[in-house]
Amino acid sequence: MTTTADDRVLFDVDRDKRIATITLNNPAQRNSYDAAMREQLARHLDVVAEDDDITVVLLRGADGVFSTGADMNNAYGWYGNEGSREERKTGDERSREEQKTGDAKKPPAKSRPSQRRRLTVDRKSFGFYHNLMGFPKVTVGEINGYALGGGFEMALMCDISVIGRTTRIGMPATRFLGPALGSLHMFFHRLGPVLARRMLLTGDIIEAGAVEHLGVFTDTCDAGSVAARARYWAEKAAKMPADGVVIAKEAFRLVEQSQVYQGEEVASYLFHAYGTNLQFAPGEFNFVKTRAEHGTKEAFRLRDEHFYVAEPGPNT
Repeated sequence: MTTTADDRVLFDVDRDKRIATITLNNPAQRNSYDAAMREQLARHLDVVAEDDDITVVLLRGADGVFSTGADMNNAYGWYGNEGSREERKTGDERSREEQKTGDAKKPPAKSRPSQRRRLTVDRKSFGFYHNLMGFPKVTVGEINGYALGGGFEMALMCDISVIGRTTRIGMPATRFLGPALGSLHMFFHRLGPVLARRMLLTGDIIEAGAVEHLGVFTDTCDAGSVAARARYWAEKAAKMPADGVVIAKEAFRLVEQSQVYQGEEVASYLFHAYGTNLQFAPGEFNFVKTRAEHGTKEAFRLRDEHFYVAEPGPNT
């Protein structure tokens, strides 16, 4: 078993079965991930892609939870502190101005990332998801507990996905950043236009069992069976001719790129970069501002409270 320095991504190879297993191991945060974890995951995938003796990679999360996606404890932290010299200067000027007014204890005001910074970072970020969609080996997802945000995207990108019926799936970040997030082409292709619009325009989180009849996932089963069923599918796929699998994966990618994903590699990061720079009207929920004022946990509670609408009764 190979781990990162902080053990938040685990990597294991069963050479007899030709299966590699990558585990998101951040259970205290429901296996949400930051940029460092995502980059480590990408490096492990690169190892698998280059290893001729591995046919399948099994993606999973520790402690019965797949992933709740990107860590939102620092929503702008993904963009780092590498803004332009003008942006850094602006922040320094604010700090000096606060000191002149005698408010020396107040932390320097944080400037929002520039659009060019957003585009630079989002282009790199979405490169990870594009590589996963076009990964040359078979990807099997062991999806349980939660698959939200980027975790939901990864679940949909897997060639074979095994999911528990009670697994909560969705894109909750659309409620504070708008629906133009993630890989829109993939959502419409994998979910269908009706379900994709419903989930993206409402931010609804639903149970996987509710869409079992749509065939969104390969195998929908009871939560306790997910791990065994995922391993079963991984071993079945690993018995296929390795050269044939790689050729097939490239053929699949060509078909999807020509029929479904045209423009995806640009549209995804463009929409995300623009969508993270919203202006909020009075009465609209601003997650970043609310989190700064009340903390992340309370911001999530206030978000759910804001978006709650009671369904009408049967006689309404």
